[in-house]
Amino acid sequence: MRIIGVTPSINDQTGNITVNQDYLDMVFRAGAAPVVLPLTDDKEALDAMLARVDGLLLTGGADVDPARYGEEKLPCCGENAPRRDETEFYLCRRALEKDMPLLAVCRGLQVLNCALGGTLYQDIETQFGGDLKHPCYDQPKEQVHFVELEEGTKLLSVTGVKRQKVNSRHHQAIKDLAPGLIVNARTEDGLIEGAEMPGKKFAVGVQWHPESLSDRIPEAQALMNAFAVACGGNE
Repeated sequence: MRIIGVTPSINDQTGNITVNQDYLDMVFRAGAAPVVLPLTDDKEALDAMLARVDGLLLTGGADVDPARYGEEKLPCCGENAPRRDETEFYLCRRALEKDMPLLAVCRGLQVLNCALGGTLYQDIETQFGGDLKHPCYDQPKEQVHFVELEEGTKLLSVTGVKRQKVNSRHHQAIKDLAPGLIVNARTEDGLIEGAEMPGKKFAVGVQWHPESLSDRIPEAQALMNAFAVACGGNE
């Protein structure tokens, strides 16, 4: 059974780290075993952790510090998690260097984009506008809007559904796409909702939360299943 390293959220006031059980259940359903990774700036320790897992799952959570993509923090930006940024940026870059399978969800997609030189809208409503309401925090497991998947992408090939209805728990999104990434999904109003890196074994990110849909929406679990297969897990 393959081992998936899962990054946690952190409460900087209490020091507690947490992971939504939905992520772990999604990994179990794919025939793999999740391991929650600690947060640290010890690069030797991080390399040792990566050497012992078969894939990396970057999860949702606090806003990436805008300094990470060369911007001043605006009032519309939410809380940041510096220790988490430090850990995840390093893990993300090292996983890509090693061609380790990587699945990036919500904040994870934003980390992937920023780690490779992209930028974010610090707040979609303030800086992008658009016709959709994106942060539907009161409906965490509900499908609230559609995304269109791009032809020729791994995301479409593994989920098999071009127009998907997804949940939405984010107020930030990709602004400038990082070099090396391609868009794999957009909303009907044009916002980037997913990206991936061609040429890698598996490096896919989505802005929605498949873990909160995967117990009943086949295409959501199909994404995790394909990630587990890339890691060497069961079909």
